[in-house]
Amino acid sequence: MPIRLASLLVLLVLWQWGSGLLGSRALPPPLAVLAVVGAEARSGALAVNLGATLARVIASFTLAMALGAALGLVMGRSKMADQLLDPWLIVLLNLPALVIIVLAYIWVGLNETAAIGAVALNKLPNTAVTVREGARALDRGLDEMARIFALGRGARLRHVILPQLAPYLAAATRSGLSLVWKIVLVVELLGRPNGVGFEIGVAFQLFDVTRLLAYALPFVGLMLAMETFIVQPIERHVSRWRPHPA
Repeated sequence: MPIRLASLLVLLVLWQWGSGLLGSRALPPPLAVLAVVGAEARSGALAVNLGATLARVIASFTLAMALGAALGLVMGRSKMADQLLDPWLIVLLNLPALVIIVLAYIWVGLNETAAIGAVALNKLPNTAVTVREGARALDRGLDEMARIFALGRGARLRHVILPQLAPYLAAATRSGLSLVWKIVLVVELLGRPNGVGFEIGVAFQLFDVTRLLAYALPFVGLMLAMETFIVQPIERHVSRWRPHPA
């Protein structure tokens, strides 16, 4: 923790120095940004927009993880399904996020369904690929034991498959969260009437760097808190059986 605080202090010093070098219009000093953050917080606008963005992040992330994990499990355990679906997966992995977002808004409309669906579709193939590799590495001996003891599908999934997939799901969670919130901002910038991305778009149109940073930094801090206090502890818990390097 002291090292992290020292790193943050160095960042603030460099920020202040950069502001003096480039000018406050190009890079406003930390105190100026903090003043705008305080004003937006007092008006309630900051909480409303952060809440809207966070809700979209949670909804799209949950949808992508659920569908991607199911797809990856099926592809990892069925050679036929893997051969059938792999081309689709490759297309989604290489299709630019912007194309998916624009098509979703054109086909579905400028609504929450299109926004969340577009973000989830961008994240889904990454989750599927990660879980597929985990499903391919499942212990066949444990599968055989489950058949011998006549475990039902639910019990087999809970006690045999999921514990082995846990590290892969944790990896998909950690990488996916960072991907999802970035795409959510683009979705909001292009077609939502609120959220951090929308406010960043307004700030861009006004060339207001102070307002842009005042909305970007609190959301980055929120995502950093989720990574530190939720994602990392979960990842350590599910990977506790692995040996640690000396």
